[in-house]
Amino acid sequence: MTRLGYQIPSFTYPGMPNSGVFDLVVQQAKEAEASGFDRVLVMDHFYQLPMIGEHDDEMFECYTLLAALAQHTSKVRLSALVTGNTYRNPALLAKIVTTLDHVSHGRATLGIGAGWFELEHAALGFEFGTFTDRFKKLEEALQIIIPMLRGEVVSLSGEHYSAVDAVNSPASVSRIPIMIGGSGERKTLRMVAQYADESNLTCPLNEVGRKLDALAEHCERLGRDRSEITVSKQMNTCIAPTVEEAEADLLAIAAHKGWSSERVEMTKAFIAFGNPEMVAAHFQAAMDTGVDGLTMNSPVNGHIPGRVALLGETASHVLGMSTN
Repeated sequence: MTRLGYQIPSFTYPGMPNSGVFDLVVQQAKEAEASGFDRVLVMDHFYQLPMIGEHDDEMFECYTLLAALAQHTSKVRLSALVTGNTYRNPALLAKIVTTLDHVSHGRATLGIGAGWFELEHAALGFEFGTFTDRFKKLEEALQIIIPMLRGEVVSLSGEHYSAVDAVNSPASVSRIPIMIGGSGERKTLRMVAQYADESNLTCPLNEVGRKLDALAEHCERLGRDRSEITVSKQMNTCIAPTVEEAEADLLAIAAHKGWSSERVEMTKAFIAFGNPEMVAAHFQAAMDTGVDGLTMNSPVNGHIPGRVALLGETASHVLGMSTN
């Protein structure tokens, strides 16, 4: 289960033509694997998120990318963080994740959530619906996907999805873990307790304790052993050997994207920023909330050689993990 995950959320790199973007993605995945990360993850979006860049920034389709990264790595598990349930039929998603498990020789994880980015849905023709609709869809989808991943023949006649004697062959190589992303206390964490092996929280640190309590309450009510579920906390980072180098990395990406000085300062306040000692303090504060692990990204400077390795070594030290 996820103790330390590295997410690649951005494919916009200063000075890099489109033809070279994938090579920098591979570089990050390889550095992550070598430096102690146990997961490499990518976002399941078709437009870039507003907190990272512009909607027309570069963005790869996640499962095609994960299958390609499987050929350049050998140990890390591979996952979306997280799959937008609204983008694919659930039986098709079960087949996609099973195929990823085969091409990676048993390293697939299914990260999934209800979907939330309305602009992306409207622009590309995916049905968005209401908040309630999306969570109903997610639960129905899980009732198809999980049995298919476990080798069962599935039939379901739901409000949003249906399947009739759905067979998933070949079966997966490994037992594919299910990670549900999000921090909603009533719906999301209840589904974690009912269906998932892992939870990935996106809330502020001062809310983590309440989220963990809510998850424990759902587990108790449903008769689930809370210790069976691994909980990780998502974090944004910008690490460099020195504070001055971290500043230079941030200013370089800001100049490339046309960010204002106010946005630069806001970004510094929002992420784990600085040298290894400073960033390690952020990681320790996150672990002190009671989570089991961290998933992190580095949209500012993950493309710079050595930065992901430094991130992994720093985080591994905080978590007491070996990088060998």
